[in-house]
Amino acid sequence: MQINVTRKEKEQELLQNAKVVWLTGLSGSGKTTNAVHLERLLMSAGYLAKIIDGDDVRTGLNKDLGFSIEDRTENIRRVAEVSKMFVENGTIVISCFVSPTEEIRKLAKSIIGEDDFIEVFINAPISVCEKRDVKGLYQKARTGEIKEFTGINSPFEPPSNPHLVINTDSDGVEETSRAIFNFISNKISFY
Repeated sequence: MQINVTRKEKEQELLQNAKVVWLTGLSGSGKTTNAVHLERLLMSAGYLAKIIDGDDVRTGLNKDLGFSIEDRTENIRRVAEVSKMFVENGTIVISCFVSPTEEIRKLAKSIIGEDDFIEVFINAPISVCEKRDVKGLYQKARTGEIKEFTGINSPFEPPSNPHLVINTDSDGVEETSRAIFNFISNKISFY
């Protein structure tokens, strides 16, 4: 009889507790930028992490989905399932998704598991997000070229009770990513 290697055994081998750090916020708020810096901080400290980013997922795994609320929900459902697989493998996951509603984020948490889900609100005013928008998505949404764009013609519900709020309009990425790292350190530490 073959017994699979357990999550706990994998975590022991990696000397880390696997968690999902779920970064939510408007497009241009700094989710991916913070994720990249956070991953580097984790790697420097000896942790194994994986970024799952909305733009990357939409070009592969979820390229068949649009931006209706139903498609957004399915996008997050799939991503949460993949994130859960990585956690079961002992990996720390940094998931970067607008995930615009409380209901969608609750779905992700229910799939991943409350004990493994750390919600971080990457907060920036829409005016700052628009200034950072190198792809011109906000402008296209304002002129009607993009329908159902979060923050313009589709709502964004800020998290009501996130584990951590990061204000990227006033703090630099080194400071904000370090704040996330410091917050999660005791949750991922194996000792």
